[in-house]
Amino acid sequence: MSQSDQLVRFLFREKDVRGEIVKVAQSLDLMLQNHQYALPVKRLLAELVAATSLLTATLKFEGNIAVQVQGDGPVRFAAVNGNNHQQFRGVVRLQSEIKGDSFIDLIGEGFLLVTVTPEQGERYQGVIPISGNSLADTLEAYFNQSEQLPTRIYLHTDIQAGHAKAAGLLLQVLPVDQEQAKLDFADIVTLADTTTADELLQLSVEDMLFRLFHQEVVELFPAQDVEFVCGCSREKCEAAIISLGQQAIEEHIAEGKLEICCEYCNTTYHFDAPALIQLAKNF
Repeated sequence: MSQSDQLVRFLFREKDVRGEIVKVAQSLDLMLQNHQYALPVKRLLAELVAATSLLTATLKFEGNIAVQVQGDGPVRFAAVNGNNHQQFRGVVRLQSEIKGDSFIDLIGEGFLLVTVTPEQGERYQGVIPISGNSLADTLEAYFNQSEQLPTRIYLHTDIQAGHAKAAGLLLQVLPVDQEQAKLDFADIVTLADTTTADELLQLSVEDMLFRLFHQEVVELFPAQDVEFVCGCSREKCEAAIISLGQQAIEEHIAEGKLEICCEYCNTTYHFDAPALIQLAKNF
């Protein structure tokens, strides 16, 4: 896995603040390569991928997560599904023509939904209204509501023909003495606010942290690979066709074919009449 597709956690040893940096590039290209999304939509989905990665690492669970924005704007919803292994897939569905490129232009009024399904324990969901002017603003509001810990999030993308990049930086107060922690957090955020999109997208994690926090003692933890995993396969499509029942399969046999398109990677699986006849033998 490329070093450009990793998440790194870090900790300020002398301040009550923790953080994460995520960078995605090759995996983002794989997710977007078969889709014809408009450029603003690609940017939104790329931001959502970086945000989901940061959320997954912050919430510290084993299982699956779905991060979704829904609104009354041109984008009906955008969603990224991930897991604690930092594997993700995403999709966008439109309901009208794209007329602007900002987050609010795309989403309008709506909600952010974060659904966590742990391998052990109960599924839980957080829902908050879209706030501020960006996905980062809304995510910060989510943390302030759900965990009641001051959190700052920076999200940047670079989407061009042939390649895509996204990067995110999250800073959060540790759940300790809040008065001192908030003072520490304010100091760290003042430094982090000086970063630029190019720096977050282009610099290595080590260089980025040194650029921002060279006067602090920062401990880095081992990097975790981030990757696009769609999960679709011809075998899964065959199982889905069988689940339709014999009558439905026979109707498609009469039509001569059946096509199933994966909404995550846009791969189309073709089943001709002989293939469908073979599947019908399961009944």
